[in-house]
Amino acid sequence: MTPGARIQAAIELLAAIHGGSAPADRAAAAFFRSRRYIGGSDRRAVLDSAYAVLRQMAKLDWWVDYAYPERPEGGQEIADIERARVIAKLVLIDHWTADKVAGSFDGGQYRPKSLNRSERNFAKAIEGADLRHGDQPKWVRFEYPAWIEPHLVKQFGEHYEREMAAQIEEAATDLRVNALKGTRDEAIAALSQEGIEATTTSLSPLGLRLDSRPPLANLKCFQDGLIEVQDEGSQLAALLVDAKPGQRVVDFCAGAGGKTLAMAAAMKNKGKIVACDTLKGRVERAGERLKRAGAFNVERRGLESERDPWVKRHAGGFDRVLVDAPCSGAGTWRRNPDAKWRLSPDDLTRLAALQQSILESAHRLVKPGGRLVYATCSLLRDENDAQIETFLGNHPEFQLVPIADVWEQVIGGSCPTTENTLSLTPLRNGTDGFFVAVMERQKAASGTDEAPEPAVDGGEA
Repeated sequence: MTPGARIQAAIELLAAIHGGSAPADRAAAAFFRSRRYIGGSDRRAVLDSAYAVLRQMAKLDWWVDYAYPERPEGGQEIADIERARVIAKLVLIDHWTADKVAGSFDGGQYRPKSLNRSERNFAKAIEGADLRHGDQPKWVRFEYPAWIEPHLVKQFGEHYEREMAAQIEEAATDLRVNALKGTRDEAIAALSQEGIEATTTSLSPLGLRLDSRPPLANLKCFQDGLIEVQDEGSQLAALLVDAKPGQRVVDFCAGAGGKTLAMAAAMKNKGKIVACDTLKGRVERAGERLKRAGAFNVERRGLESERDPWVKRHAGGFDRVLVDAPCSGAGTWRRNPDAKWRLSPDDLTRLAALQQSILESAHRLVKPGGRLVYATCSLLRDENDAQIETFLGNHPEFQLVPIADVWEQVIGGSCPTTENTLSLTPLRNGTDGFFVAVMERQKAASGTDEAPEPAVDGGEA
């Protein structure tokens, strides 16, 4: 593809992302499926260009508002905002001249149509300018919705700007070595044989990090199930469940099954994991991943809701219950920069209520002496510590297990926090933002393992 054709494809990809409801990664996958003629290197270039816009979109939009000429009366949106954003990106981030932009927007085959007068004047107006401008408010400079700032300040205090700056950076590609198929050294060697250099992660004993973004699905070690794509923070959340061989475990919000796979490996395929989700299609599609990984101790179960009758029927029947709760995803904005702009205050309120409801239901599955592990990929206190405080206040039969104790038992080495719960951030830990709390159900005073009375089939949830 010519540079102009790549630019046009990036404009079309951005329109597809912003014109639908799917997250950017899924929208991009669908976009390229319908354009199989775009080769691997061109696909990477188009993705990089589109994601550069998504990562800096608040600042690019600020410049469009500030410098775009001949705006309609009342400040209505310009005719093609994606073209304007890409023009701004080429000038302010890639440091193209206005003439170079015009040379690629020439209306040739597969290339963007020629710049109109307003677009030419816009490119000239911002030529030589800095992406950051002194008049930009903090939410623009650090790329987050203005309404969420009080939540960030509550969480990080004076450090919130540095934390948000780290969220703008591109995340590394992290892999988890599947212990059912081999060791970390064997995975490093297998990747090296395919021309890919990997380094070990600093916190997860199963993690590898790549500086490049190779087509992993084409690698033999991926096809053989030796490696899985999983952020280091997500790996740690799964490890801290401390799922042991022979135990009965529930992954209550299993989704596509990433943590289920990690726990199956920790259990050496001994015992049983029930992978649940109300999005039944996602948990069903996890079957291919489970087969590739050689994980054979997993039952997949779709639930009608978090209070599905299945929960009451199996009350007190599990050693470990992981609640990887639906959340704002505020810890994953490095990977999903579009997600922050889809989030609203109402969403945060709705998600907090849902998280509380899920905990209120899922805790029933934990047997005395068993553990309930709550995790999110959020940075926000309302979704994390506040939820744990509310739950423990309502359920004195559960006690918080200091995360350092769990870390020592399961991972070893120095725990990255002195708090009783774990909060990972891109700035402090180089991972996605993750929160983990481990709670243990106390045994009856007599020392017996009395479990809640299971309901008969068909009982009320």
